Amino acid sequence: MWWTFFQALRRGEHRIAASTWIAAVAAVAYLVSPVDLIPELVLGPLGLGDDLGVWGILAVLVAREHRRWQDGLAAG
Repeated sequence: MWWTFFQALRRGEHRIAASTWIAAVAAVAYLVSPVDLIPELVLGPLGLGDDLGVWGILAVLVAREHRRWQDGLAAG
């Protein structure tokens, strides 16, 4: 079902919420930026916690969009 969801996004059949777009752009920008809230160099594996948190938030938002898409299919 996820593949169908991504195809629907590509075809423009579902619009992503602005908050999800903002979170996606912020997540990518944070992960490629040299500034890190908890640096891995100093704290080792614990420093990956903030990165995992950012990706976790993004995953929750994408799952919300998927659920919105499924609800739209069921209603229409």
